[in-house]
Amino acid sequence: MKLSYIALSVMLVLLLAEAQVSMAVTCKPTELASCASAIMSATPPSKLCCSKIKEQKPCLCNYLKDPNLKKFVSSPNARKVANTCGTPFPSC
Repeated sequence: MKLSYIALSVMLVLLLAEAQVSMAVTCKPTELASCASAIMSATPPSKLCCSKIKEQKPCLCNYLKDPNLKKFVSSPNARKVANTCGTPFPSC
């Protein structure tokens, strides 16, 4: 009986660890490519764009630190797109 409790505990720990790994975000600025037209012009963001912004939100501060990405990510249109998608910019 004690062995089954140990086995159950080990399985729960493994499942929780796997759930945390699957929730981690891979920071790839190319994931925001679907937002390019909305950021570069005044067109409304697509549903795909909004889902990608929400997905990449934990990465936005890192993107702002990158000189190559900062001019796009910190632009007024980029902030407008993020707000339109219901994902306000983080305070970095």
